[in-house]
Amino acid sequence: MLDNLKKILNEDQDPKAIEKITTKLDNLLMSNEEVGYIAVQKKPAVTIFPDSIVVTNKRIILCKPKNLGLSMEFIDYDWDDIEASFVKEGILGSDFTFSTKSDLTHTVEYLPKNQARKLYTYAKEQLEILKTPKAATIVHEQSQALDAEIIQEPEVIEEIPTEDTSHFTMPSLNE
Repeated sequence: MLDNLKKILNEDQDPKAIEKITTKLDNLLMSNEEVGYIAVQKKPAVTIFPDSIVVTNKRIILCKPKNLGLSMEFIDYDWDDIEASFVKEGILGSDFTFSTKSDLTHTVEYLPKNQARKLYTYAKEQLEILKTPKAATIVHEQSQALDAEIIQEPEVIEEIPTEDTSHFTMPSLNE
C-alpha cells in the first residue's frame, strides 16, 4: 500500500490526510481492488475535516468525516453504476461530479485543480475500460466462432454415380 501511496501523492495533497484515509480503506478494499487516485478537499479557508474521493479499479468511494473527525462515512458506487463524470474548474478550486444510471448526482467541491483533473482522467479511463471489454469480448467470441468453422473437418459430400449421357440422341421434330 505504501508504494501505491507514493504513486498517488502529488504536491497538492496533504500526506497526513492521504495516510489517514488509506489506513481506513485497507479493510474496505475488495480482493484485487487497487486505489487509482485519492483527492482531498481543500476549502479556501481552513479545512479541518475535508471530504475525500477515492477512485479504484472497481468503484468510486466518497469519504466524509463525521463526529468531529472521529468517524468516517463511506459511500461507494461501482463503475457499472456510473454513467458519466465531469469537472468544473473555478477560481478557488474544482468540482468533481459524477452521475449514476439511477439519476443520482454527487459533487465534491473545492478540490485542487490537479487532483480534479486526475480524478476525471482516471474515471474516464475506467468507464472506457468498462465499455471496451464487452465489445472486445464480442469480437473475440466472433473470431473464435469463425476460427472454429475454419478448423472443423471439411464436409463429406456424397457422390452419386451418374449415367453416361454422351450417346443420347434427340428425337427429331419432323417426325
